[in-house]
Amino acid sequence: MNLDNINNILIVRFSSLGDVLLTTPVVRSLKAKYPNSKISFLVKKEFSDVYKYNPRISNLFIFDKSAGNINSLLDELKKQKFDLVIDLQNNFRSRKIVRRLNTKVITYHKNPLAKFLLVKFKINLLKNAPPIPLRYANAIAADLLDDQGLEIFTGKDGGEFENNIMIGLAPGSKHFTKRWPKEYFIELGKMIEEAGYSVALFGGISEQQLCKEISANLAHAVDFSNNNDLFLTIDNLNKLSLLICNDSGLMHAACAVNVPVFTIFGSSVKEFGFTPFRNKSIIFEDNLLSCRPCSHIGRSSCPKKHFKCMMEIKPKMVFDEIKNFVD
Repeated sequence: MNLDNINNILIVRFSSLGDVLLTTPVVRSLKAKYPNSKISFLVKKEFSDVYKYNPRISNLFIFDKSAGNINSLLDELKKQKFDLVIDLQNNFRSRKIVRRLNTKVITYHKNPLAKFLLVKFKINLLKNAPPIPLRYANAIAADLLDDQGLEIFTGKDGGEFENNIMIGLAPGSKHFTKRWPKEYFIELGKMIEEAGYSVALFGGISEQQLCKEISANLAHAVDFSNNNDLFLTIDNLNKLSLLICNDSGLMHAACAVNVPVFTIFGSSVKEFGFTPFRNKSIIFEDNLLSCRPCSHIGRSSCPKKHFKCMMEIKPKMVFDEIKNFVD
């Protein structure tokens, strides 16, 4: 679509933290290419901090289905008279809202058939598919995206970087099959401390107990887990030399502040596109397992009962790469 005469744009992406962070290169590139355009963003409240202080956004609209304010939200959106809506969520709720705005629409197509074939039959039609930010951008216009990574603004100057080597551990992820075992994080943490480096734990509300249990087994670990305070998490991520994490929103948050990440992929695979974007990174995964991927979002248990995709990635393997990176 030719965007030269488009001046008022709404981008829709409700959730989740990682997915919303992955839209930031699109917003930045759109604003750079069309500096006179007005860009608004529609997002769920719990992820709205990603754009709260972003200078490229003119208006931030909150989607809250529990508040019963959908009609009032629609009225507010209609008053904006958007020239274009870019639906990067593409689900029932986003399509329902977009249809009622009666304007030009660009929709990101998620290619569910290719995901289904890869998960169920291991037919890989996504082998050469680009990362998600590029997929978002390609849905809008050719050659839209710049060569930079993710970003986030916190409303204040960046914090001072620590001089000592502090390595973060982020043990959480929404689904079990995307979580490296707690015992492995403890074992790795001990290796890191024995090597003379500092350890810090990261997570939100749902990971606080897990972080507490891991830090209790380490000698001097700092527990930075909190009540889903994204800006506090960003401040603490800036203290790190490296983050060890699962495929999670915290992986993308670290990328947004240029902290190198070592990510452990279990049921996840790179083809789904949610890899660290344009940031120093290493992905640990077992490509010899024929059962991967068992899901495109994650599962509550291993369908094969062996959980080899995580169990066979040993702490010593990760630690050796940490040593190489630090040295």
